[in-house]
Amino acid sequence: MDEKEIRKRLAGRAAEYLMVRDDEENAKTTAEVSSSGNVIVFPDFEKLKSEVEKMRTELSMLLLERDELQFVICKNIETEYMLKLGSIEYKAYEAQCAALRLKRKIELIQAKKNRQEKVIISAIEETLDNEFAEYQKQLNEQIDKMNDALKRSKAEILSDEDNKELKKLYRKIVKALHPDINPDVSEAQVQLFDNAVSAYKNGDLGTLRIICEMVGNNPLPEKYKDAMTQLVEERERLQGLLKSIKESIDKIRISVRDEGYS
Repeated sequence: MDEKEIRKRLAGRAAEYLMVRDDEENAKTTAEVSSSGNVIVFPDFEKLKSEVEKMRTELSMLLLERDELQFVICKNIETEYMLKLGSIEYKAYEAQCAALRLKRKIELIQAKKNRQEKVIISAIEETLDNEFAEYQKQLNEQIDKMNDALKRSKAEILSDEDNKELKKLYRKIVKALHPDINPDVSEAQVQLFDNAVSAYKNGDLGTLRIICEMVGNNPLPEKYKDAMTQLVEERERLQGLLKSIKESIDKIRISVRDEGYS
């Protein structure tokens, strides 16, 4: 065997050794296999997996808190306000709009006369309709709010026990289907989650029970080569979401407080 062949074989063995060593180091980041064939998980992997699971749980609780603020507490405040003061506020704004429109109508008529032009009331009314479209839009929005308040006031009030179940079911659905917690959910699952949000807004316990029966929490990565990398990335993603949701909750609370409802 010549020197060239010896060098070639040594190089091959060195490469094989490096490959084996790399595989062993990768295996150490996740798990080892015992002589009995059972997987032995390293503490760091289990610690990270547990941390990510806790973050998912915390995120689901924060999302529930945010949605309760938006869809329940704020809505209840708005409903109470509209029922007590909404009609008065509407009439006051309507009178203000009518006064401004009349004033503007006089100005347009006077301008026509000053220019010695023919006054066509229908044309002036059309101009006023265009100029006051935004005012009318706000009046219509006020009517919509009043209709929503009346509808909400007639809705069936859940018992404390049913309300607890509603929150429990909704949090489970949030954890299983919310796109922020589960970025890989399908379009059909997103639609199912939207239905759950609608049911939660309306206190529809029956619908939430049905949806909850259909879902289960998406599992975390199992023990394979890239599991640690996936968990680290998931932890970073959840950290960003937790910060964002906490900020949105603070904004809602400040908004409620500034309106004088705290």
